[in-house]
Amino acid sequence: MINPQDRQILLLALPSIVSNITVPLLGMIDVAIVGHMGSAVYIGAVAVGSMIFNLVYWLFGFLRMGASGMTAQAFGRRDLSEVTLLLSRSLAIALGIAFLLIILQIPLKWLMFWLIGPTADVAPFASTYFDIVIWGAPASLSLFALSGWCIGMQNTRIPMIVSIMQNIVNILVSLTFVYGLNMKIEGVALGTVIAQYIGFLMAVGLIQRFYHRLRSYWKLKGTFLRQSMMQFFSINRDIFLRTLCLVAVNLYFTSVGARYGAVILSVNTVLIQLYLLFSYFMDGFAYAGEALGGRYYGAHNNSQLNMIIRRLFGWSFMMTVAFTLLYIIGGMRIVSILTDEPHVIETAAEFIPWAWFIPAAGAAAFIWDGLFIGFTATRGMLVSSVIAALIFFCTYLLSVNLMGNHGLWLAQILYLSTRGIIQTIWYHFITICTNQDSTSARS
Repeated sequence: MINPQDRQILLLALPSIVSNITVPLLGMIDVAIVGHMGSAVYIGAVAVGSMIFNLVYWLFGFLRMGASGMTAQAFGRRDLSEVTLLLSRSLAIALGIAFLLIILQIPLKWLMFWLIGPTADVAPFASTYFDIVIWGAPASLSLFALSGWCIGMQNTRIPMIVSIMQNIVNILVSLTFVYGLNMKIEGVALGTVIAQYIGFLMAVGLIQRFYHRLRSYWKLKGTFLRQSMMQFFSINRDIFLRTLCLVAVNLYFTSVGARYGAVILSVNTVLIQLYLLFSYFMDGFAYAGEALGGRYYGAHNNSQLNMIIRRLFGWSFMMTVAFTLLYIIGGMRIVSILTDEPHVIETAAEFIPWAWFIPAAGAAAFIWDGLFIGFTATRGMLVSSVIAALIFFCTYLLSVNLMGNHGLWLAQILYLSTRGIIQTIWYHFITICTNQDSTSARS
């Protein structure tokens, strides 16, 4: 018989896992569509364009995380006026950032093309893709805010439904434009933008349907209060800077792999998919941590909060054991599914043991990230990411001459584990300080 805490966790985690799994599926469909257009430059254009928007939108992921934690706490306090204000505030900020991206699209495109460096034959098509997809920024960033708000309201079903429908629309519209109207790269780009706006409208419609009772609490007057906006940006500043650390490490990991040649780059790319597969599942439990952790933290229900933390780490342990066994027993089988290149498969066998350590190294960081977002303890996320990034760069620079690409993987594993270790220490520090403050208040 499943206990109530596990039921709460799974009701939030499972829809999020389904949503996460649809993301790579969409990318595969886009590649499959352009892969039958008769030229490899179309594949390169979609790859470059997708990389640009993944990077840009990743940096603004704080719109989802900030809305999630603050909404969960307000929901836990039953402060429904604040709940509605957070929705309008998050949407307003998301739209403001989106329109700023549209206004600055020319220098933004120049910067991203300079960083990525697409070849001369790919660049024109990637530019066309960018020029169209940038107009989806208002819908895409607004969906971040709406998804975060729904998670804070203990509802991961709405983001799941929206994500699935968005992917279906993208596939159908892209196929219609490309093969029905013979539109090449423009068809794929327009399919993406239309799907983003359909997803946004669907999210708005579902929120109105399920939360229509909150209309009586809706007051736009307090949306832009200076103190509330300062708190929102303070929390999100830490998340933004933390994300910059993650982006720096990921970009450096990829660029260093490229220096070792096409085979090592391919091996690293394939093996990192094992990390991404693990992350799709762990993010589901992290979202549960955001929702439930923030709810009970906001309600000052320490007994339920501690129970949820223990159960989350219990699920984390089970996921770690399952994925570790999967990678030890079937890791090379997964590699052979992802690529049939003999040199890549042969070289991957040398580096596959590093993938065995990925679940154990990364599991705690996922759970703590979710809980810290729920607590709005974003400074701990930032500090752990900065220290972990420093350890990553130092480890690689000290080991590169002796270990080569093995040194890069050692740095990556230490980076993942350091984030979890620092956050564990930070949480216990917060707990001690909170208990001391409570004791002082009572005396």
